[in-house]
Amino acid sequence: MVVVMRRIAVAIPLLLVISFGVFALVHIAPGDPVRSLLGARTSDPVTLAAIRARYHLDDPLLVQYGKWLSQVIRGDLGVSIQGNQAVTSIIAGRLGVTAFLSLMSTILVLGLGILLGAVAAFRHGTWLDRLVVAFGVFGVSAPTFVTGIFLLYVFGVMLHWFPIFGPGSGFLDRAWHLTLPAIALAISVMAIVVKITRAAMIEELSRDYVMFARARGLSSRRILFAYVLRNSLIPVITAAGLIVVGIVAGAIYVEVTFSLPGLGALTIDAILKRDIPMIQGTTLLFAAFVVLTNLLVDVIYALIDPRIRFCRVAS
Repeated sequence: MVVVMRRIAVAIPLLLVISFGVFALVHIAPGDPVRSLLGARTSDPVTLAAIRARYHLDDPLLVQYGKWLSQVIRGDLGVSIQGNQAVTSIIAGRLGVTAFLSLMSTILVLGLGILLGAVAAFRHGTWLDRLVVAFGVFGVSAPTFVTGIFLLYVFGVMLHWFPIFGPGSGFLDRAWHLTLPAIALAISVMAIVVKITRAAMIEELSRDYVMFARARGLSSRRILFAYVLRNSLIPVITAAGLIVVGIVAGAIYVEVTFSLPGLGALTIDAILKRDIPMIQGTTLLFAAFVVLTNLLVDVIYALIDPRIRFCRVAS
């Protein structure tokens, strides 16, 4: 509980710093959000001034940030300049696709990644180990959007096994539509999990307690899953925060590649059109997700390894 409270105490000022940093960067970037809103349409100075006054674009930077922050405290993220809708409602409409895609990818990464790493470690030095290592090299080397285009062309265009666009509706239909994007997103991150799990398990398999367990007649399966795998999960849990954050960040490229209406595509579109309220809203959401993920990893880490919990309590 003490660890959680400390993390929350650090998270609040961290979110403030991130939000102000993004706010300042957007304002010093070239371009005018009003001109981006109007596009090729001509407008008189009175209309331009009215639009700028509505969104407080002529106020000083600190004044604009203060007004935005006061709205956020009340649960209001403002109104999108481009869509003329509440940022909260737009994000809510896009959140489901990104959350579903990230969840599917996380399950693939942690499930298959740990399994492949365990198999490679247990069959260390064999052709199966070399095959898994080669997969890891391919996964790390191939950019996410290249993998996505390849999967889209082979399994969507050529074989017609999966749909080539759209998020689907309903649980099963959405899972079917997001299978290729989830695989494309998972491959590069899965390679990292495979590498970490394999290295940790090879080290654990060489320890004395494994030799003692074998001498007592315990089966290889029990030794692997009851003892070795549990101890090998600590490095994976340590990196789990970065892994999950990497998946959510990679979803931006995947959503653009597969034309998915998620938060990643929404953020890219907002940046291109300089939709300041939308940029602030999505950035704050991503930052809060990163902070909460790291907090959850700390809690799970302490549950898996009691030594960490006892050391923190003692300190």
